[in-house]
Amino acid sequence: MYHLQLETFICVAEAGSFNKAAEELYISAPAVIKQINALESELDLTLFIRTHRGLVLTEAGESFYKDAKYLLQYFKGSVARAKEAAQSGENLIRIGTSLMTPGTFLVDLWPRIHAYLPEAKFKLVSFENTPENAKEIQKNFGHDIDLVVGVFDQAYLDERACAATLLAKKPIRITVPMRHRPAEKESLKIHDLYGEKLMVIHNGWNSSFDLLRHDIQDRYPQIQLETFHFYGVDAYNQCENENCLMLTIDPWQDIHPLMRVLPVEWDYTIPFGILHSPTPSKIVSRFLDAVSHLVKETEKC
Repeated sequence: MYHLQLETFICVAEAGSFNKAAEELYISAPAVIKQINALESELDLTLFIRTHRGLVLTEAGESFYKDAKYLLQYFKGSVARAKEAAQSGENLIRIGTSLMTPGTFLVDLWPRIHAYLPEAKFKLVSFENTPENAKEIQKNFGHDIDLVVGVFDQAYLDERACAATLLAKKPIRITVPMRHRPAEKESLKIHDLYGEKLMVIHNGWNSSFDLLRHDIQDRYPQIQLETFHFYGVDAYNQCENENCLMLTIDPWQDIHPLMRVLPVEWDYTIPFGILHSPTPSKIVSRFLDAVSHLVKETEKC
């Protein structure tokens, strides 16, 4: 059903005449009659009774008239919303968020980013951060999600066929259950880890964690390493339940409420930044430039 037919039907019903409706619509009377005939045929209903006094709505016409105004209004609203979505879509930046890829880093910067990109729209898209799902999202940046914030290395990017904008080298920290003895300290020395079980992500997940793992194995046999396979709630629950330690970074400090993130007196870091498509959209490219610029400004202060 075309909205023009609805508009013509409403006008005819209120005018009570094809001729009067034609004058109001600035079209010919035959054109009005043709639209009403087409509408009645499409609906398989008789909407008007033609009398010598003019047109009278049938019972079906009365019923349809009550809904027609709403239908027309809804249609016009739908078109307006679609146009708005199309316009905002050109400037829409969809940021994927999950437990291990929190969007708070970018949200905190958003007021300053908006000064650089006032036309940009900002949308957080929650996703389940499983290994398979994360890999699928990152291989298809630009479809449902444009970017995520997280750690990476070149092998990680190559495997997922994505790119990254480096924002910082984040210090590798230790997360400690609050009930555990080391949690009382403000920072840890390497000897504080002696005799402790330290959870480390499996070899090959990230070269920065691999380097730290190998150094601990070679230089500090007093530390017991335990491999786990994925950063998620289960790993944090295991760490808290077994009252052991785990490698982490500051952006993950709020993942588990019963754990603290503490610095360690070592120099190990991991690349942290924004993961995105190798060919990002124009607005995403400008967004990445703005964030990089703001991060550099912050570092100078």
